Amino acid sequence: MKQLLDLSTWNRREHFAFFSAFEEPFFGVVADVDAARAYARAKDLGVSFFQLYLHAVLRAVNAVEALRYRIEDGQVWCYDVIHASATLTRPDNTFGFSFVPFAPTLADFGPGLAAEMEAVRRTPGLRLNDVTARPDVIHFSAIPWLSFTGLTHARSFSFPDSVPKVSVGRTRREGDKLLMPVAVNAHHGLADGYHVGLFFEELQRALDAD
Repeated sequence: MKQLLDLSTWNRREHFAFFSAFEEPFFGVVADVDAARAYARAKDLGVSFFQLYLHAVLRAVNAVEALRYRIEDGQVWCYDVIHASATLTRPDNTFGFSFVPFAPTLADFGPGLAAEMEAVRRTPGLRLNDVTARPDVIHFSAIPWLSFTGLTHARSFSFPDSVPKVSVGRTRREGDKLLMPVAVNAHHGLADGYHVGLFFEELQRALDAD
């Protein structure tokens, strides 16, 4: 489900109009989160760390209304629930796109993720289709080979896009902390640094949850 925003009364209508006219309206932020408790919890639960942090990312995205906004035919819609279009790797080091449905609990989230990981392993190519290209998603990628401090994305500026992009990198130990870099790229007509800050707060909360 989704609801149409009334642009005539929206307090961001000028921001939306201003940044929507840019050739590149996206801005990006990279920051670390502490994944120590999340990593330990994944071990205790017998689930993959990837499953746990992807679920935490989706919990955080769904908690921030601005990250659920999407531009469709010049209008702004707010989706009730956001899922993940994640790039999933294969044994031959290629990747395919996926559609991983969000579920409120980690246990309910696992089967959908496992099914998509298996589907990507069994099929070749990018798997770009109407499902993986849905607007009610985030574009998610994991880069476990690098603990990055900056990140850009390949984008076609002629293609209208308002889907946030979230990427995570390789963890690194600093004392008792397990720091994990997270990159967020969002359409500036829909969100600001304030909203990305809310996302990081919610993400840390989700990673620390028991």
